Amino acid sequence: MTRAKPEDDEYWNSSKFKAFTFDDDDDEFSRLKESKRAVNSILVDDYDDDDDEDDVERVSWTGEPVGSISWSVKETASSIRSGSEQSFPKIDTTPSLSKQGSGYSLSSLFKARSKPGAFQSFSESFSDTSTRTYAPELRKPRSDGKDFVSDLSPEETVRRMQKGRAFSLEKFRSLQDKLLLLDEAVAVYDGNVITAVLMYLKRSLSKEILFRELMARDVALRHYVHYLKEMGEQKLLVELLKALGRTEDMALIQYKEHLNIKDEGRRRDFLKSCLSLPFSHDDATLVQDHYTLLERQIIVEASDKKADADIFKKFPRKASILNMPIITTLYYSCFYHYGESEGTFSSPSNIRKTFRISEKQYILTALGARAKLKSWFDVDSLFNTKNWLGYTKKRSPIGFHRVVDILQKNSAPVQVLQEYVNLIDDPELKLSVALKYKCHDVIINTYRDLKDRQQLIVYGEKLERNSVEYRKIQELLNGGQIRWKN
Repeated sequence: MTRAKPEDDEYWNSSKFKAFTFDDDDDEFSRLKESKRAVNSILVDDYDDDDDEDDVERVSWTGEPVGSISWSVKETASSIRSGSEQSFPKIDTTPSLSKQGSGYSLSSLFKARSKPGAFQSFSESFSDTSTRTYAPELRKPRSDGKDFVSDLSPEETVRRMQKGRAFSLEKFRSLQDKLLLLDEAVAVYDGNVITAVLMYLKRSLSKEILFRELMARDVALRHYVHYLKEMGEQKLLVELLKALGRTEDMALIQYKEHLNIKDEGRRRDFLKSCLSLPFSHDDATLVQDHYTLLERQIIVEASDKKADADIFKKFPRKASILNMPIITTLYYSCFYHYGESEGTFSSPSNIRKTFRISEKQYILTALGARAKLKSWFDVDSLFNTKNWLGYTKKRSPIGFHRVVDILQKNSAPVQVLQEYVNLIDDPELKLSVALKYKCHDVIINTYRDLKDRQQLIVYGEKLERNSVEYRKIQELLNGGQIRWKN
């Protein structure tokens, strides 16, 4: 619906709106004044477009009268139009009342009138010139609560630390205050709080005083030791353990430093220097073995790099032996240096004797290495023993069923497997292993010894007809020499 022409004229001639014009007198001051009027008319329905409101006095945040909103408009316009000849008329203000006479607050300027739906504008709030109103003087807020947290007691500080609120430990400057703070942290059984306090004490106290006080506080001491370990502060940790008289722990911590040394020569020298540390008897033996092993590995590695023996050509080395465990070193020695005299560092027997390797461990390691090379003669020599009469007999400290497992994994021939399966003493275990690896002769002889005709018949049905094993079963079944139990 379109608006009628008389209504259009009345609409554009009203005080709230102004039609567009090309006049040059619509300068910046006029626009600012119109903006001021629009602000005052947002929440007022019956706004009276009158410039008399400029006579109403206003005050600044400091309580000093500064005039009306037009004063702000004047200040803004004058800053924008610096150097302009046109200026605003000065506003004459009257002496203001004291702050005690102010009956208004900042919030009261925005409260609604008694009439529902109507709100009071800034102009109407100050329409009563007999009563001067002032904005309250606001106190400057404290930044980040620094003034507040600096007045907290140790108990209150620890409670704020637990809750993740702002706190400050810098106020605790005396030794007594710092120890009270530490005791309060320990009392709440909060590891994070204890560690935070210990970090502050580490930063603000000498290590001698800190060590002395921690000696009487076991819980805090354990947290501090764990903290130093996690942060990798080995030097300070060694000093602490030494001050506490825990020399063995100090030696172990210092020994672990070898893990950070990459060069083998420097690591060997460092291990040699650790031999004088106050280890326990067992730990001292292990450290001595570590040093001896690395020293021999360096010698063997340097020699094998230049070796041109056939075994190195047939089975090239895949990795260096340096820093390998003792069992890996023994396997390497059994693989590449088996049969060498005991006087050489690379000899398996020398390594076994020097590092006190048990017979069982030596047999397992040497068996794996020689079976890998398919050296069955060397495998036999591992188990051959002579009694006092000079007879040779095979004996194994690991059980012959385990020997068979290792041989089968290395693809040993059936004849070799059957030889060691026959050495198993337990008949049931022997039969189980023979069935597992299809040692036909062992299975047939075992059923024969057990005089189990039915099982022999069943097993014969699984074999190929006219095979050597099948004919052997038929001969046993047709012969009358055996008294079968079924």
